[in-house]
Amino acid sequence: MENTPAPAILVVDDNDDNAEIVRTLLESRGFAVFVARDGDEAMTLFESARPALVLLDVRMPGRSGWEVCRLMRQHPEHGRAVRIVMLTALAAWNDKQSAIQTGADDYITKPIDLAELELRVRRNLALVSPQA
Repeated sequence: MENTPAPAILVVDDNDDNAEIVRTLLESRGFAVFVARDGDEAMTLFESARPALVLLDVRMPGRSGWEVCRLMRQHPEHGRAVRIVMLTALAAWNDKQSAIQTGADDYITKPIDLAELELRVRRNLALVSPQA
């Protein structure tokens, strides 16, 4: 039986503790995880790693998660294939609506429930189209 590599996940969060908690959880479940601390680093890793899923904080210095999400969606080759999940403390209905309008596929509010995060990661990855 052939082992297929786990899909790559890009975690984007300027808070080192949050990024480390999410990275540790996902790596312990066998996922390949890349971590970016700001929007520019996220775009560089998005281009090179081509993740199947991006977990994206909204409030970051420099480019916000909203802007990064828009830029990822506009990528000519990978923008439509990736799943983007916003991770944020913003919990108002209009924030969730803005996330979807910006191109996010899902929205998780902080503080993050790790069991819920894993469930949502697996659910979103199940919706990723296999690359040809």
